Amino acid sequence: MTDMTGKTVLITGASRGIGAAAARRFAQAGANVALLARTEEAIADLAGEIGDKALAIPCDISRYWEVDAAVKATVDAFGGLDVVINNAGAIEPIAHLAEVDPDAWGKVIDVNLKGVFHGIRAALPVMQAAGGGTILTISSGAAHSPIEAWSAYCASKAGAAMLTRATDHETRAQGIRAIGLSPGTVATDMQREIKSSGINPVSQLEWTDHIPPEWPAETLLWLCGPAGDDWLGQEVSLRDENVRRAVGLID
Repeated sequence: MTDMTGKTVLITGASRGIGAAAARRFAQAGANVALLARTEEAIADLAGEIGDKALAIPCDISRYWEVDAAVKATVDAFGGLDVVINNAGAIEPIAHLAEVDPDAWGKVIDVNLKGVFHGIRAALPVMQAAGGGTILTISSGAAHSPIEAWSAYCASKAGAAMLTRATDHETRAQGIRAIGLSPGTVATDMQREIKSSGINPVSQLEWTDHIPPEWPAETLLWLCGPAGDDWLGQEVSLRDENVRRAVGLID
């Protein structure tokens, strides 16, 4: 297990799913965790569950000034920032290009792409001043292949994947470790939204077809250790059984 004692981790979308699972796992590994989400009550409950190592910060990641303030609050509370996990994401609207609402489409870009940029932009000066840090971004196979009625999601995830590469290109020499994680389909509320749409083959999957959110959480922790050095500027896929074995998820 990667020991995170004394390290501080900021997680967006921490109220549920992968974000909440990551918060619990990193805290278990000894880290301080800053929990960001729009749902104040949910992150307050999670922070209460975790204890003194957790800080709940209500935040809309589509607004840069809120993310910047959250980073400052994290540093004030814990003395630094070692890891950012860009996890928050939205998939609605699920609709065909000829019919999708433009404003709703734009909001997905605001969260999935601009929100990732905001996390990177706010964290980098702190990490660079400290001599390094790790930026992990939840990606998707949808970043690389079009999926029916997911144009906003696919486009935003493709952009976020390029942000990982751009961050690595610009800042690896300054000790910044930027890595993407493509978990595959995960048993979270997002899959319920997808299922209810009834559009494209992903909506036809059963709940048991999805991996539990604890798997990507464990992989994120693994990437904070030495194993992550082999993946700088790249995307790790949890569909790869070799990766699953390396993390210890399967035999």
